[in-house]
Amino acid sequence: MLWGNSHRDRARRAPDEEVGVPTWLEAGLWGLLGGGALVVGALVAWFVRVPQAVVAAVMAFGAGVLISAVAFDLMEEAAHTGGLPSAAAGFVGGALSYLAANAALARHGARHRKRSGDQQPSEKEQSGSGTAIAVGALLDGVPESVVLGLGLLAGGSVSLPVLAAVFISNVPEGLSSAAGMKRSGRSARYVFGVWSGIAVASGLAALAGYLALGSAPAELVAVITAVAAGAILTMIADTMIPEAFERTGTWTGVITTVGFLIAFAIEQSAA
Repeated sequence: MLWGNSHRDRARRAPDEEVGVPTWLEAGLWGLLGGGALVVGALVAWFVRVPQAVVAAVMAFGAGVLISAVAFDLMEEAAHTGGLPSAAAGFVGGALSYLAANAALARHGARHRKRSGDQQPSEKEQSGSGTAIAVGALLDGVPESVVLGLGLLAGGSVSLPVLAAVFISNVPEGLSSAAGMKRSGRSARYVFGVWSGIAVASGLAALAGYLALGSAPAELVAVITAVAAGAILTMIADTMIPEAFERTGTWTGVITTVGFLIAFAIEQSAA
């Protein structure tokens, strides 16, 4: 679970009580690891010709893993700590916030930023699309990283199911999006600059989430966790599932189910 194996029975530890590696630094490193999976995916896409059907299948699998983490780690803990009404409000708020930001970016060329085909516009086709795609990729990654940092606030270790979900889903995201960037004529400098920058930003987001909320009431942390969960689920439905369905068709649901089941099994073993 998000707060560790016995998170419901332990008091939250203040940020200045770390022993050994500072917990704020640990939060940043976990976020960097999760974001680094995007770079791994981009490297594979740039140097290896991966069939688009394989990319889509892995995307569907990653979507299932993330959905499991949202349901059994993020929302369950948010509802338990902050109450269902607060968790529900945060969840819907996160979804609407992501929707609004994504709609704004879509108007500037970032709508198909996770697509591996030729849907992404080049800079010549739509000026400013490169920046919009980069900002959109950052928008997708920040909520995932924040919850990694929040997961350390109880004084436990990082949530294995959430970390696995972030890493597993980020590899195909980076792979698919980087393949689309390459097809649209963007340079290696741009592609790896974007993903490296987002990996660093992911680490900073996890670190900031931990530091900013280290002394915050548990109920506030729960609401923010729900906000992140709502944004993540909306991102899955809006960007990951469409890319997966385009290439895997009716198999998308089955592959997503397998991803969900494996993540659920990991969560159960860690409980």
